This record gives sequence, structure tokens and C-alpha cells, in this order.
Amino acid sequence: MSVAAPERPMPATDHSASAPVVVARDLKQVYRISRGVFHPADHLQAVSGVSFTVMPGKTLAVVGESGCGKSTLARMVSLIESPTSGELSLNGVDVVHASPQQRHALRSTVQLVFQNPFGSLNPRKKIGTILESPLEINTQLSNSERAAQARAMLGLVGLRPEHYDRYPHMFSGGQRQRIAIARALMLKPALIVADEPVSALDVSIQAQVLNLLADLQQELKLAYLFISHDLGVVRHIAHDVLVMYLGHAVEQGDKKTLFTQPLHPYTQALLASTPGIVGTGNSKKRIVLSGELPSPLNPPSGCVFSTRCPHVTARCEQERPTLRALDGRQVACHLAEKFI
Repeated sequence: MSVAAPERPMPATDHSASAPVVVARDLKQVYRISRGVFHPADHLQAVSGVSFTVMPGKTLAVVGESGCGKSTLARMVSLIESPTSGELSLNGVDVVHASPQQRHALRSTVQLVFQNPFGSLNPRKKIGTILESPLEINTQLSNSERAAQARAMLGLVGLRPEHYDRYPHMFSGGQRQRIAIARALMLKPALIVADEPVSALDVSIQAQVLNLLADLQQELKLAYLFISHDLGVVRHIAHDVLVMYLGHAVEQGDKKTLFTQPLHPYTQALLASTPGIVGTGNSKKRIVLSGELPSPLNPPSGCVFSTRCPHVTARCEQERPTLRALDGRQVACHLAEKFI
């Protein structure tokens, strides 16, 4: 779906195709959990050494069950939280060691689109005011300049000029998410972190919003970090996929490679549980997960997936596998060769 507008906002900064927007190396996030005055605190490792790169005009999808650490990863990349350890750079700037002034300047580089379009917009403010708010806070534009950019952005996301003076309750869920996307684009970011951006929408509307995101990416050369549990959605929008389980990256590579022949049993299980997505390459590898996700406060000593994996061995229970290059992707499984 391509949307024309009579007046365009200024295009996003032109990023070199060879320069990554995001580079993460061995990112970790550990939370201290208090157990009271007379007990030592526990430590919850929400993200355990995840690395990835996102290029301009590309989408990295992060997938996994609830509690796998994907939203924590999104909060670190969007500068809401600082990583406990590891390296993170945005547009070549070291985020971890940046000064408060540098971090403030970087906040316009990355913007968020949230899951719930009914809760992410202030119901007491008109759409024009909502869209102009980032410009009012972060730029020196005049009232008329802010209004012109807000109206142009409405056209870019497929809404009409008269929507500028309306309130959020006057819009459908799909229209509200378009408004949320427009707000995220007002500061011309290089990266959009989209946390389950279509999961609260009707299936018939999801495709429209995904098509809009794809069109905007192509036109503005945006990079997306796309958080999702729905592999059907991921298949539609992603270029690369990072599969997480209990804070660990278990498989990582381009979408076609992972969807055609997944090598980690957890990736195989996720694909097998998504109707209409499993191809001939997976027909002999269908597995169904059993048991509950282990507590991140007490993860298995070996492979984090060992308590639910149908192929588990004694080595899996004792030795934690590390990500290694195999058959065109990175995979953390001792037995991955048997699935090629």
C-alpha cells in the first residue's frame, strides 16, 4: 500500500547503507530482586549476552515466548534502561559510555511504537497536539511549522487533514496505531523499536499496518527492531530473525534460512505451532513444547532449553552451548548438525 500526501515532512537523515544503525555486542541485563531485610537478594538475568546489528532499511525481528527477554532488549536499545554490561552503539555513538548530553541527543535517533494503540495516546489531547509534542520539546520550530509537519505526517501514514483536530476516541484501533507511528516519526529517527505493534489489532487491520510500516521503511530508509511472538507477522515484515529463550539467543540469521530449515529445537517448535507457516523443510522436525518455562531466577545449569527439549542429552543438561556459525546462521545447540 503506497500513500501519497500533498505535503511531505522532511525526509529522515540519509544514513549510509554500509553504516549500521544499531550494533549490540554481548548485551546483558541483570535485575536485583530484593527478598527482604534478612535474606540475600536474588539476581534475575533477563538478557544474557545478546549480539546483533541492524542496518538502515532493514528489520530485525526478535521472537520468543513471554519472559524470554525480548521486551527488556527493546528497553535497552530505546535507551529506557542501561545494560548491566556489554556494548551498544546507535549511529556509531557509544551509548553505554555516553554523557547525559549525548544520551539526550540520541533519544531522537530511536523512537517507540507500543503494543496498545488504545492506551498509548492521551485521550484528552487532539491528534495535532499529540504529533506536535515531540517537536515542541526537542526543536525550536514555530507553531505554524510544527502544525505543518504534523499535518504532512498525517498524510504520510494514510490519514486525512481533518483528523488533526480530532480526539483519539474518534478513531479505530488501526487508525490510532497509524497516529502512534506518525508520532514516532516526527523527530525523523533512524530506528523504530516496535513492541508487538499489531497484536492488539484485528487480523484484517494487521496487514494494513504492516504494509504501512514496510512502505515507510522503504521510503525513509528506517531500521526496525520488531518485537513479536507471532511468526506469521514476522514472516511478513522481517529481514533477519533473532530467537530468544530465557534471556539467551538460541538461533539467529536471515528470515529465509530460519524459516526454511530451523536448526534449534525451540525454533522448530515455534514454527510448528504457527499454522500455515511450516514448509517442507520442517515436515520431519515437528515438535510440541511440554512443561513450563523455567524460572529466570533459577535457570537450568546446562542448555536453558534442556528441560523442554525432546532431543536432550546428558551433555545438554551439563554444558551450556554457545552461539556458533552453522549452515548460514548462528545457533546455540549441541545437536544442531543432526537437523541439517
